[in-house]
Amino acid sequence: MTVRNRGALAAMAAGVAALTVATLVACGSQPADDVGTEEATALASATPSPPAAAAVPSVPVTTGELPADAATVPPVRLVIPQLDVTATVNAVGINERTNEFEVPPSVDQIGWYRYGPGLEADAGSVVIAGHVDSAKQGKGAFFRLRELDQGDTLTATGSDGRARQYRVVAREEYAKSKIPLDRYFARDGKPRLTLITCGGPFDAATRRYRDNIVVTAVPA
Repeated sequence: MTVRNRGALAAMAAGVAALTVATLVACGSQPADDVGTEEATALASATPSPPAAAAVPSVPVTTGELPADAATVPPVRLVIPQLDVTATVNAVGINERTNEFEVPPSVDQIGWYRYGPGLEADAGSVVIAGHVDSAKQGKGAFFRLRELDQGDTLTATGSDGRARQYRVVAREEYAKSKIPLDRYFARDGKPRLTLITCGGPFDAATRRYRDNIVVTAVPA
């Protein structure tokens, strides 16, 4: 992860929506206890591979095009039956002007971090983030994300048309300044789906939520 992306991810974790104090009462108070923290941590712990022997070229090396990587399969639809959520997933990156994670402006849509793994990957964290709500648009797709619990299921459909089932193993809440971004945006470790939104008390002065809610799910 580059320094620029690391800073951008930290900015994303600060939240992007301007929210009302009334919203705090609706979804920012009385957070549920964390569950599955140890399991989520274990998923991100990759076993290091032995270093490969350095290859010595037999011919002079010349500049050329790199071989194409395997096709990435972005998620395009996310269904969470327990929350009555069916949301369009857009591929997003970093806003060049604000240097923030570019969550879709429509709160009923969510964003997949396109610089990370796709659904076809056999390792790493597929990150999908969304708004909890908005002062102008109301409840977001992830308004009830904090209600997910271990064993709940969800379905992510890729651009290839294949629906992939996942099972929730962890739900955690972090102060935005303490969320371990390297773990949740990792390209290594076991394959997993990471859902992120805002949570905790709402700060009327900064017009941001204090925390982030993170849900980790694994292939079912």
